[in-house]
Amino acid sequence: MTRLALLQRLQELQQTPKFQNRDICTISAMLSKEALAKHVEVCEAAAAATSMRAA
Repeated sequence: MTRLALLQRLQELQQTPKFQNRDICTISAMLSKEALAKHVEVCEAAAAATSMRAA
């Protein structure tokens, strides 16, 4: 996945209820592509866990 695709996915995650009141995007400027991919992966897992609890 390209850095641009990872940043777009992170922006989508920022809009989820789990992260609406938190800034998960600013750190991306300092992360390597690999670290950014891991950050997106962790955020996706957290968002999924939150949506499963709400269901």
